Amino acid sequence: MTTSLVRPPIETHPRLTDPLLPELLHPSRLLWTPRELADLTTTVATELTAGLREILRFDEDRRWWARLALTDGVELWLLSWLPGQRTKPHDHGGASGSFTVLQGELGEEYRYPGGPIRRRTHAAGEGIGFGAGRAHQVTGLGDQPAASVHAYSPPLVPTREYTTLAEVPAEIPPLPVIVGG
Repeated sequence: MTTSLVRPPIETHPRLTDPLLPELLHPSRLLWTPRELADLTTTVATELTAGLREILRFDEDRRWWARLALTDGVELWLLSWLPGQRTKPHDHGGASGSFTVLQGELGEEYRYPGGPIRRRTHAAGEGIGFGAGRAHQVTGLGDQPAASVHAYSPPLVPTREYTTLAEVPAEIPPLPVIVGG
């Protein structure tokens, strides 16, 4: 007897039961653009707010996160940030991404390969989509806890961490091509 390693078309967080979520995930879409990812995170943050708040947790010792959904084309996450909690500088391994702030305020330092380091502040309701190669460091700002919804396409691509954003190479290597058989 063999077991199947095929993932269902859509995996969702067991406590996020709103029927809108599967409709938003388009399981036949295998590659999402930064604009499509931004639309997804914005819609999830604004339309599924009650369900997200039921899942949301804060941890004083480390940042908290939960995967909300996964298809062959996209992964969706909920992250929380206490004031001062931050990521290490990182990129998303060549995947495009997006995040929308659900509550609070986030600071972001970011850099595209070969470009300058820039800074932005993202308040509740604000989102951004970004292309492959963008590296950033995100920090919880202010004195209130923050939360954000993130999406990446293609999914399950490992991030690359840096000591500083100045270390981001002038060219990001392309995603590996996986040949099935």
